[in-house]
Amino acid sequence: MMCAMPAPFTLTGRLVRLEPMREDHLEPLLAAATEDRASFGYTYVPKDRAAVRRYLDVAGDDLRAHVAVPFATVELRTGRVVGTTRFRELEYWNAGVWPPRHGHVDPCGVPDAAEIGSTWLTPSAQRTGINVEAKLLMLTHAFEHWRVQRVSFKADTRNERSRAAILALGATFEGVRRAHFPAAEGGVRDSALFSILSEEWQGAKTRLIARLERHGVAAGRDALAPQSGAWPEPDREPVAA
Repeated sequence: MMCAMPAPFTLTGRLVRLEPMREDHLEPLLAAATEDRASFGYTYVPKDRAAVRRYLDVAGDDLRAHVAVPFATVELRTGRVVGTTRFRELEYWNAGVWPPRHGHVDPCGVPDAAEIGSTWLTPSAQRTGINVEAKLLMLTHAFEHWRVQRVSFKADTRNERSRAAILALGATFEGVRRAHFPAAEGGVRDSALFSILSEEWQGAKTRLIARLERHGVAAGRDALAPQSGAWPEPDREPVAA
């Protein structure tokens, strides 16, 4: 019998709080998305109230389907919502089907692999350390609480800034998937694919902590744990061949 998705959880650091995306985030997200759109480029960011409404609806549907955990990104210093990010493409390797399929969840309810994506920040929050700390919080949760085997990332091949930012996390470039899906501005895009494996995590973590310290933030262990709605500890069984 499959278990239900555990309660939503919050991840809190020194600069940022990642809180479960909710209905009351509509207006703050709209403000963040429309502050200045010049830097969004190849990244999809909802452009008006109707688009933010659809964004929230899809995020909720994906959460209920066990394939994503969406967050609103909150700047701790001001308390304002400055963007979003999420765990997505959650894979459950012992759900009884292979390859993994949407809607099929392990009995333990904890994913074996995940992607971090749908990330955007309003321009005034960029290059502040918020994104670095958000990635540190999420990767720590994925590798040390869920104990996933892999965290993946992808970017439009034309988005050199995003590709460089992913590499700076310690991720490995895997290649390009051509004609992957619709581009943010229309047409069809190629995607650059990246990943961090569980055995690579400690090296990537050390690098992220060093980058965060350059922003004047000491990332203590207490800052890297979920603050509410804890997930169960995984009870892993080997994946059948």
